[in-house]
Amino acid sequence: MPSRTRASASPLFVPRKSDRRTARAARHQFAEAREQARHAARPEARPIAPSHDPELRSSYPAAGRPGPASARGGRLKLPAHRMTTATASGAYPFLAEGGLGAQGIYIGRDVHAEAAFTYDPFALYGRLDGFTNPNILLAGIIGMGKSALAKSLAVRAVAFGYRIYVPCDPKGEWTVVAQELGGQTIALGPGLPGRLNPLDAPARPYGVGEEDWRGEVRKRRLLLLGSLAKTVLGRELHPMEHTALDVALDQVVAYAEANGTTPLLGEVAYVLGSPERLDAALGELSGRLGHAAEDLAHALRRLVHGDLAGMFDAPSTVAFDPCAPMLSIDLSRLGGAGDDTALVLAMTCASAWMESALADPAGGRRWVIYDEAWRVMRHVALLERMQSQWKLSRGLGIANLMVIHRLSDLLAAGDAGSRGRALAEGLLTDCSTRIIYRQEADQLASATSLLGLTGVETQAVSALTKGRGLWKVAGRSFITQHLLHPRERELFDTDVRMSAITRP
Repeated sequence: MPSRTRASASPLFVPRKSDRRTARAARHQFAEAREQARHAARPEARPIAPSHDPELRSSYPAAGRPGPASARGGRLKLPAHRMTTATASGAYPFLAEGGLGAQGIYIGRDVHAEAAFTYDPFALYGRLDGFTNPNILLAGIIGMGKSALAKSLAVRAVAFGYRIYVPCDPKGEWTVVAQELGGQTIALGPGLPGRLNPLDAPARPYGVGEEDWRGEVRKRRLLLLGSLAKTVLGRELHPMEHTALDVALDQVVAYAEANGTTPLLGEVAYVLGSPERLDAALGELSGRLGHAAEDLAHALRRLVHGDLAGMFDAPSTVAFDPCAPMLSIDLSRLGGAGDDTALVLAMTCASAWMESALADPAGGRRWVIYDEAWRVMRHVALLERMQSQWKLSRGLGIANLMVIHRLSDLLAAGDAGSRGRALAEGLLTDCSTRIIYRQEADQLASATSLLGLTGVETQAVSALTKGRGLWKVAGRSFITQHLLHPRERELFDTDVRMSAITRP
């Protein structure tokens, strides 16, 4: 190792009797020694490689630029820079957004933002860009917690003053929820005392004239009869069949008003099966209208004398309470043999009966939950009624929630280009909120196509755990972990039979 010498310089001592030349030489030597000592204290400069360009050498030493412009001490002033959120999301891609705000129903935790996640379609409407309707699609495979989310939304929405309607409960899971909320459950099925007359006239809303309301009630009754007939026949009605329905309904309504009673489905079916009464109503079609109504008479006979006898062919035994926090129609006694036709017919009649409250714009904000909607996707008549509810949701103050298992259930409504497929895809289009729980690998392609998911979203959907879902709200995406209260977990447990201890 080379030795280092330390140079130093001390004040010059000059003898008193030295001459002027000697003193000048001594001062010169002292100046040289002091300069040598100053240079010896600096670090040794590294030689520059001969291959480097001298123009590329740093302008300032390693300690930084000297002086007040060194950006040290907080004296650096830079002009403000403005950018849009779209630009900011590209410049800072790993930052989570602020969410939908604190106003709404508490759902759980935003996984990426590590913050509370709230949602309320009525609060978001008109406040969030692109949020055009309050309708919701909820899809997820069995066991991932989609039913718990739907029930949790219903329970927590009641605290905000909303009312809950469940027009079709095919498994009877909503009965305990309605009881806990102080609501009402109507159980329909063979041997049960419940009766619903789908031709009941709803109360006339405030501000609607009597004659206008009479025409509205007639139109709804005709739509109901047409939906029932198309469901049983499995085809569209012919023009003569529409005429037969008009004539039969008018005769039954006129007879009921003259006697102070309510028209019944059995009476309409009886008129359709009486060719002389139909022919007498329209003389110019004598001998033709009765023949055209034969299929209609047999179609409605199923609700009077078939497997649905006793449920919809008698006066209602229950009254609709519009002030109840929740109302559900328990149809668990129907559709258990694999044939959903009876379930669809019952749901159609129950939906028509519940419209007495939904049609009143002054009835407040309400949630209508279609649980297990995949079971009715193959029936065009019911899809048409659901589409009507979707289209009128904003005017009536209704948030429709459709619960299915897979996105491909929407494709099961019919072939490409068919009426059923168009209606099912229209329901999806009219949902500003899409909640996707885990999907199987073979369902990711259809989910990506129907929802327009990105590659990152598709990968996230395939790896979601229980209770965690992808929320797409007006084009914005969130991964949310649904959190349940212990009491909610007890009420919503759909695996109780699987976890119960079997005793001999």
